[in-house]
Amino acid sequence: MSRTIVDIHILQTVPPSNLNRDDTGSPKTATYGGVRRARVSSQAWKRATRVAFDDHLDRAELGVRTKRIVELLAEEIEARKPELAEQAGELAAETMKQVGITLEKPKNRDAPESGYLVFFSRRQIENLAGAAIEAADAEDAGKALKAAKVKDLADRDHSVDIALFGRMVADQADITVDAAAQVAHAISVHPAETEFDYYTAVDDRNTEEETGAGMIGTVEFNSSTLYRYATVDVNRLADNLGDRAATRRAVEAFVSAFVRSMPTGKQNTFANRTLPEAVVVQLRDSQPINLVGAFESPVRELGAAGRVKAASDALRDEAREIERAYDETPVAAWVTRVGPDTAALDDLGENVPLADLVDRLGAQVATRLEQR
Repeated sequence: MSRTIVDIHILQTVPPSNLNRDDTGSPKTATYGGVRRARVSSQAWKRATRVAFDDHLDRAELGVRTKRIVELLAEEIEARKPELAEQAGELAAETMKQVGITLEKPKNRDAPESGYLVFFSRRQIENLAGAAIEAADAEDAGKALKAAKVKDLADRDHSVDIALFGRMVADQADITVDAAAQVAHAISVHPAETEFDYYTAVDDRNTEEETGAGMIGTVEFNSSTLYRYATVDVNRLADNLGDRAATRRAVEAFVSAFVRSMPTGKQNTFANRTLPEAVVVQLRDSQPINLVGAFESPVRELGAAGRVKAASDALRDEAREIERAYDETPVAAWVTRVGPDTAALDDLGENVPLADLVDRLGAQVATRLEQR
């Protein structure tokens, strides 16, 4: 059976910023090719992508990740049957126990919580609430819920974000969902140094002192041209969702959201929101291929050429060398780019606006799913 893999390669320049901090507040970094690079973790960009799904998908197709799963389920039970308001919390807790989620009592809250974040689709919450309501009149609600096979209800009707990013349930491995998408840590294509912004703030009410400030401090930042990469296994996504039309929507939403999203770290301080200089999407039938090797030798500024041009040339050359050496020619490829510095990337695919790229990719995905 042929595979359908979607690879997304992005070059994106961000000005002074602190998108993703470590435990000391410094911008995250990584050593690659023997030099220190700016880094944005995969988790940070996955979170930004999930938030951006709200602009591309109906909320009914999305899930909720929370420790307060009992509270969420109790609210759904009460909304559907208000006369169960007093029992809703107890019914919700028993339902989660029958699913296999271990609960614990937090210090400052009445409702029990799971010991870790759990990810459920809205449809799963609705199904579990329906089972809980039916079990409300039973002599033993626990037995009634077990007979209703609530664990099975928690393992079907997955949301798009669960199908893409997966779900790990420590207590119940049999309802774990394998992720269909992988997101790499974004790294700068060049060496990057952390800098410090020394700032002062004036006390508006203190007009008597001629010198001094109400507050002083420092903020760490860097600026970079990032290489970002993500890949989607469309076959696995289709298996997770069980619906070809939903799979196409999920692929289109993921590409759009991943391209346009950005982590919000220190956004108010730096106003660093940008869009990519270049997006290359390759449809493959063999395996995902991360092209980060293009930047193992770090990009250096060469006169007036700039980083974006050098990075575009390097990415084009790496992709063509991979094709030559391994016979890994994509089934189809498209490029969305800005300005003349990215012109080399036209060698990798058809140059189209992002909306057209997403539409054409979706059509290819739909055709290949029909042929499975």
